[in-house]
Amino acid sequence: MKEHGYILLLGFLTAFVVVLFTMPVLIKVALMKHLVDEPNDKRKLHHRSVPTIGGIILFAAIIFSYALWFPQAGTLGIQAEGFKAMYQAMGAAYRDFKFLIAAMVLLFFIGVKDDIVGFSPVKKLVGHIIVGYILVVMAGMRIKDMHGILGIYELPFAVSVAFSLFVYVVLVNAFNLIDGVDGLAGGVGFISAMSFAAWLFLSGDVAMALLACVLGGALLGFLIFNTHPARVFMGDSGSLIVGAILCVLVLHVVDHETRKLPLWLRNVPAPLFAMAAVAYPLVDTFRVFFLRAVRGVSPFTADRNHIHHRLMDRGLGHRGTVAVLYAYSIAMVLLSLVTRDLQPNKGLLILGVAAFGLVLLPLLFKRPAK
Repeated sequence: MKEHGYILLLGFLTAFVVVLFTMPVLIKVALMKHLVDEPNDKRKLHHRSVPTIGGIILFAAIIFSYALWFPQAGTLGIQAEGFKAMYQAMGAAYRDFKFLIAAMVLLFFIGVKDDIVGFSPVKKLVGHIIVGYILVVMAGMRIKDMHGILGIYELPFAVSVAFSLFVYVVLVNAFNLIDGVDGLAGGVGFISAMSFAAWLFLSGDVAMALLACVLGGALLGFLIFNTHPARVFMGDSGSLIVGAILCVLVLHVVDHETRKLPLWLRNVPAPLFAMAAVAYPLVDTFRVFFLRAVRGVSPFTADRNHIHHRLMDRGLGHRGTVAVLYAYSIAMVLLSLVTRDLQPNKGLLILGVAAFGLVLLPLLFKRPAK
């Protein structure tokens, strides 16, 4: 596996360098063309004009790096299993590559249009349905087995498709909704991506591990410009792409065989690990949607009820808020590994309690005196 590790490292560094050296140019052009977000809403936490199209560079860096270092047949990690196995793995890897690129291009243009001139919710929903169909039905990226979670194992085809589409819609929107504090979405996405990269690499899926590493490298480069005070926001053009890639990684982790994993990792239920790696956006989104439903308003109505808003109100500031939520995201991944020897449902219970303990997190900090 050593040679495969070099591919992942090269993909990570390439994406990082592309973002590092091209983002300043984009920022300059965006300011000249006034493609910025103005601080004209009380919900907004920035106090100056900030470019909102950082996702353009993220998209370019991910596509370029993934295509450049996409593994050849001999580096897919399965050559010792015979010609038939290698042929099947090659077919699956290139099929995923083809449909993933198509889906990302469509999402990118949806996001760019929304960032610059706006996009009606109905048209955006149609776009998500098309992307979901490409990934789940055409590419076959779906959750087929729940590995004993809640006593559920293999899913019927129709249930598998419907559940996977639901996961896609939830994750893409969840990641978009947490993009409200400098460095938060990029940092949480980086933690999730590198967690998935480690799992997929150890399981022998070089192609998907490369995708995770490329995403991680691009987000690390982006954080240099997005850490408070942010010089650029990723916008919908970035958050949709990042959310979709994380969804693809979730689907592959849950559906991936575990026999190549190290013994200590095989006992970790794949669905629990996947949920833990994206715990913050999932929990925060479900919490906000629930609160809005209780108030009788649309779940997509913007407000200041996100956890990061609550932490900001407690006086943590941008850097303090993201540090707390980074720590939470890492802790959830580690907890999924620590509980690996428990029965899946017991592990789900522990992770569930820890995940929804996020709701109480702001109470640990005193509200600043006025």
